[in-house]
Amino acid sequence: MEYTTIESLEALRNAADAEFAAIASEQDAEGFRLKYLGKKGILRDLVKSLGSMSPEERKTFGAAANSLRQGVEERFAAAPWRGNASAEEDLGFDPTLPGYPFPAGSLHPLSKIRNQIVEIFAGMGFSVAYGPDAESDYYNFQALNMPPLHPARDMQDTFYIGQNAVLRTHTSPVQIRVMEAQKPPIRAIMPGRVYRNEEISARSYCMFHQVEGLYVDENVSFSDLKGTLLAFSRQFFDENTKIKIRPSFFPFTEPSVEVDVECFLCKGNGCSICKQSGWLEILGAGMVHPNVFRACGVDPEKYTGFAFGMGIERSALLKYGIDDIRLFYENDVRFLRQF
Repeated sequence: MEYTTIESLEALRNAADAEFAAIASEQDAEGFRLKYLGKKGILRDLVKSLGSMSPEERKTFGAAANSLRQGVEERFAAAPWRGNASAEEDLGFDPTLPGYPFPAGSLHPLSKIRNQIVEIFAGMGFSVAYGPDAESDYYNFQALNMPPLHPARDMQDTFYIGQNAVLRTHTSPVQIRVMEAQKPPIRAIMPGRVYRNEEISARSYCMFHQVEGLYVDENVSFSDLKGTLLAFSRQFFDENTKIKIRPSFFPFTEPSVEVDVECFLCKGNGCSICKQSGWLEILGAGMVHPNVFRACGVDPEKYTGFAFGMGIERSALLKYGIDDIRLFYENDVRFLRQF
């Protein structure tokens, strides 16, 4: 229908009033807005009729069209879906009440464990250092007493991303960077992600997290290492948790040890999680090898030190009694809400 006369505008006003009175929902209100007030709405298109009018008609018709459009806009803005009831009744709620609370998120369980470990060692005087996830072969292996073709490299299934570049297999490269940049005494921990080409199962994953520790100074002994690990264990685990320290081998420490805790699932009787041993390894440690000191420019005749590394996932499994490491990476809200 064309609107070119004052009478047609009155008919349009009556039609708009009738449709406005019938609005009963937000969907109805949006339909009304698009029909009459949208960019291609009827009231916006009235100006197209002015081109065929005389100056006197254009003045009268334009004023009436503007008045109609403004009236509809003001009424719509004041009560967009009022219909025959009040806005409050149609909305179905009391606008004076407080809004709905939004659920707050929380830290991932691995982040909680990492922060707790960092806090414990910070209380012992350890600072925090970080390094890149992608490392050179030198920092990941060679500077840690593992030259090319060294058999110890087979202990870590490595993701190679270039001829001399890898995704770090442990956080020990950060120790090298710290000793290169800082003179002893050094007391630092290095949390971060590490990557190994391992088969995904209930107890292993291709990506996991470690916290590495390093203490270098004059006259540092194995007794200092043992005392540090025992002090950490007493704070992190339950007082009743059994801990075992046993000899081991790492190319970058000598002597080397591993720290085991009693399996949380079978309580030492043996199960699939602990490979029937009754114990779970959580930490490797030892005295820093003199070759590592030499690679970093630290005099092994003057300084000694110890290093240790622990898996955050393994610690979280023990802390929370979880029997499958894959749960940490599946992002199942039912699992994460428990923390």
